[in-house]
Amino acid sequence: MSAIRIFTRTPIDDLTHEGTLCRPLDAVGTLECFACGHRCTIKPGRRGVCKVRFNEDGHLRVPWGYVAALQCDPTEKKPFFHLYPGSDTLTFGMLGCDFRCAYCQNWETSQVLRDDAADGGYTPVTAERIVELGRQHGARVVASSYNEPLITSEWSAEVFGLAKRAGLACAYVSNGNLTPEVLAFLRPLLTGYKIDLKSMRDKHYRQLGGRLQVVLDGIRMSHAAGLWVEIVTLVVPGFNDSDAELREAAQFIAGVSPDMPWHVTAFHADYHMQEPDNTQAADLIRAAEIGRAAGLHYVYAGNLPGRVGEYEHTWCPRCHKRVIGRLGYTLLEYAVTDTGTCAHCGETIAGVWGKRADVRIGAGDLFGRAPRIVR
Repeated sequence: MSAIRIFTRTPIDDLTHEGTLCRPLDAVGTLECFACGHRCTIKPGRRGVCKVRFNEDGHLRVPWGYVAALQCDPTEKKPFFHLYPGSDTLTFGMLGCDFRCAYCQNWETSQVLRDDAADGGYTPVTAERIVELGRQHGARVVASSYNEPLITSEWSAEVFGLAKRAGLACAYVSNGNLTPEVLAFLRPLLTGYKIDLKSMRDKHYRQLGGRLQVVLDGIRMSHAAGLWVEIVTLVVPGFNDSDAELREAAQFIAGVSPDMPWHVTAFHADYHMQEPDNTQAADLIRAAEIGRAAGLHYVYAGNLPGRVGEYEHTWCPRCHKRVIGRLGYTLLEYAVTDTGTCAHCGETIAGVWGKRADVRIGAGDLFGRAPRIVR
């Protein structure tokens, strides 16, 4: 087959590898990519919606061998509150995204090749080096985040395979726009999956570049597959913050599992969304109360440390005593046994727990650091 060049080649296209999350559709080299829920049909010389997966002469090329951000910070920052609390997570990210959220806080890297102003840099690195850095920095978890990890799943699997053999847990911080095929590919490697539930209105999801039903199905599938799933909703004034919509989100999550943590977090103006007011603490408390009323056992109001009262902490669903106290990403107290039960009454606290002796009380960032490269 003769080479076809339609898109403009960029330097990051040289840091690619032949992808496996695809299938051929015809004799001329057209491929279906199923790394994310868009299921792009990609002809030779074309890119997928994410812009970083492309068809070169009938072969899918996917991101490989670099990071745009690499940082070790509290696992609570992901946020995972029930996955090895008090631990650190080495988090890596690449370039590109399958969504185009107007309020994206990582747009310099996620919107590369889609927005000329997004000029996020990158650093070549091996999977071995990432895992080595994780061990050097004392991480308990390795996670893919910052951009959308689904579109770089082959690279994540390369890193996670080594991380798992080194005794580290692995996690995705994702928009949840997944497919059964990519979930089956990742399931042997993943322990945790954080999913953004951005809205309960399909028209809003389409504005962001996705579809609501795909994400709802992704949450159900991830939970059914046995992954530890935590859900985050960024509460954006005038976009998704009505009582009715928040109630629908909470009821959906409770219908999947009342033990699935729901984090409601505060919006601040960023990227192309500069008009709404920043979310206030009272709005987060209102959302959290809606979640608790819907029957959720673990509801958290995030990223406004010290301003959301009881909703920073983990409470036992039976005796209602505090089992994990927090301020921002710092643990203040820890009363979960090594077997994952309440130290006060013995009730099971849903999650993935380590030994109490390994939990660091009083360590960690209050607000967290901006993504950077660790050396």
